[in-house]
Amino acid sequence: MLDGLPGWLVTVINLFRGGAIGASEALPGISGGTTALIIGLYDDLIAGAGHVIRGAKHFTVDLVRRQGAGRAVAEWRQARWSIIVPVLVGMGVALILSAKVLAPLVERHPQYALAAFFGLVLASLPIPYRHSGQPWKVRHYVIALVAGAASFLFTGLPQAVLPQHPVVIFFAAAIAVCALVLPGLSGAFILLTVGLYEPTLRAVAEANIGYLTIFALGMVVGMASVVQVMQFLLKHHHHLTTVVLTGLMAGSLRALWPWQDEGRSFAQPSDVGPTVLCAVIGFVVVTGFILLGSRAAKRQHKLHAGGV
Repeated sequence: MLDGLPGWLVTVINLFRGGAIGASEALPGISGGTTALIIGLYDDLIAGAGHVIRGAKHFTVDLVRRQGAGRAVAEWRQARWSIIVPVLVGMGVALILSAKVLAPLVERHPQYALAAFFGLVLASLPIPYRHSGQPWKVRHYVIALVAGAASFLFTGLPQAVLPQHPVVIFFAAAIAVCALVLPGLSGAFILLTVGLYEPTLRAVAEANIGYLTIFALGMVVGMASVVQVMQFLLKHHHHLTTVVLTGLMAGSLRALWPWQDEGRSFAQPSDVGPTVLCAVIGFVVVTGFILLGSRAAKRQHKLHAGGV
C-alpha cells in the first residue's frame, strides 16, 4: 500500500499508524487488533511477533546448548523491522499521551466515562459475531449465553477483589496483550473489569517504573504464551472461539453500566441526558471504526480477486 513512497515518508506514516493503535489500546471497547486491521498492519505485526517469539526461543535453547545464535538471528531477520520499529514507537508515544489525558477524565467523571465505554463495547459486539466465519446455530447461541452469564457474574464482583498486587498486575497484562492479536477484544476493557485500568493509566502518566516493569514482563509472557494459545484456538476452533468471545464481551457490559455503586450494584439513574449522550458518542466512534474496517476488507478482497 505504501510502495513507491520515499523511505522517510513511509516511516512517518508508520509512526502515525502505530499511534492510532496505541490510542485505541487506551480506550476500552476499541481493539488494537481491529485498528491494525483497518490501517493494514495486522498481518505484518502478527508475523513480526511470531518471528520475534520464535527467535527468542531459538536463542534461549541454543544458548543453553552453546550452539550460537544463528537460528535466532535468521528468524529475527525475517521480521519487517522497518515497519515494526516505527509502529512500536508511535504506539508508545500515543499510549503515554492518552494516559495523561484519560486518567484525569476517568477519575473526575466516572459516570460519564463508564457511559462512553459502555457505548464503545456495545458497538464492538458485532465484530466477533460477524467474523466467526460460519452461521450461528442454536447451540452457538446457548454457548454464548452461558459465557455471557459467567462474565456477567464475574464483572459484578467488586473491583477490590483484585488488589494491585504484582502477581495480579502481571497476569492482567499477560491477558490484556491478547487484544493485539484478536480483533474485537479490548485490552483496556480487560484492565477495567479487573480494576487496573485507572492504576495503569496513572502508572504510565507518572512513569511508575516498578509498576510498568511488572506490567511489561506480563505482556512479554502473554505475547509468548497466551497469544500463541489464542492463535491456536483461532486457527483450529475459530468459530467456537469467537462464539465464546462474543458472549464474554456481552456479559462484561455489566462492568461498564454507568449507574452503579462502588459495590457494582445497580443504582438510581442520575444525569440521564449527558450520560446517554456519552454512550451514544462512544457507540458512534466504534461504529465508524467498524465501517472503515468493512471498507478496508472489501478493498483487500477485490485486490486478491484481481490476482494481486
